[in-house]
Amino acid sequence: MGTLKSLREGWLRAVVRGRGVALRGRPLVALLTVAMVLNVAPLAQTPRATAAESDRAETLVRDGLDWLVATQSRRGSWSANESRYPTAMTALAGTALLMEGSTTTQGRYADAIRQAVDYLVSRSRPNGLIGDPTGDDRYTYGHGFSMLFLSQVLGEEEDARRRDELVRVLENAVEFSGRAQTEAGGWGYVSAKDGNGFDEGSTTITQVQGLRGCRNAGIPVPREVIERAIGYIHACTNDDGGVQYSSKGGGGRPAITAAAVACLFNAGEYDDTHVPRMLQYAEKHLGNIANNGFGHWHYAHFYYAQVVYREGGENWSNYISQVEKRLASEARKEAKGVSWPQGYIGPVYTTATNLVILQLDRGLLPIYQR
Repeated sequence: MGTLKSLREGWLRAVVRGRGVALRGRPLVALLTVAMVLNVAPLAQTPRATAAESDRAETLVRDGLDWLVATQSRRGSWSANESRYPTAMTALAGTALLMEGSTTTQGRYADAIRQAVDYLVSRSRPNGLIGDPTGDDRYTYGHGFSMLFLSQVLGEEEDARRRDELVRVLENAVEFSGRAQTEAGGWGYVSAKDGNGFDEGSTTITQVQGLRGCRNAGIPVPREVIERAIGYIHACTNDDGGVQYSSKGGGGRPAITAAAVACLFNAGEYDDTHVPRMLQYAEKHLGNIANNGFGHWHYAHFYYAQVVYREGGENWSNYISQVEKRLASEARKEAKGVSWPQGYIGPVYTTATNLVILQLDRGLLPIYQR
């Protein structure tokens, strides 16, 4: 019995973490299927403290997603303030919609997701970059978020022609990321060549998560690219666990530290020896939901929520309950739905990242599963 139990647990971990088991079609259906075959219960969503909290969260998510759809351009894109970052904003908004359970062909948000996919595919350039260097300042953000979004779409895509197109785009995108990596192992706002080797933590995290999403979807990702990125994070980790802005310095940053832990988990480094003190540093600065002293609150909790969600249990239940209350108090209600105007990047960015946090419990996207 002990051997059978270990086999069951190992297979479930493989499905959830994408280790050796490729998820095709609907991730949740695949998980349920494996659970039935192995005669174990599927992973359950973490219950809210009360039915009222659950209803509030569902309403908040629905209204937020409706707002995103209402603000999507006719081209299928979204953008930040002053029409900036269209590739990154489209990928983030698309990811938030995808987490609801809709696909390019089914569900409440199918049309919006399909338009977002078409827009991003049209932004794929011959050199593999998803984006436009002349229209996407700091284009590696858009490239990384697009790899993540499109890789999650790939597992749901039923049309053979569209699947082949997505595979081609993502294979080229992975190659571009490999060439864009700096000698230190990180990434900057632009490719290493265009940026004279400059690197920094936040863009590095977007690349690693995007690459991990591609790998989970069956796209070949060179192991050495990931290993160099892990080495980069290690080199940027200070003795107190804080991850600094860049390999050149900049001091520990709570937001980048949370993102780095999420990045290591996405890379499969669950037993990384740096993680305990990184987690301690992140908890010190981000554990108090009301703390605004470190800057970039929504960005920090976009990643910190992913970390706490993987931990699960009471810590996650308490954390998400507090976050939901804060986000409910910050939401701006309007005719189109609900948005979050906080931050200088713009409401599309803040709304999309908040909706990712609020939907982690759904457990539908492989990249965010436990």
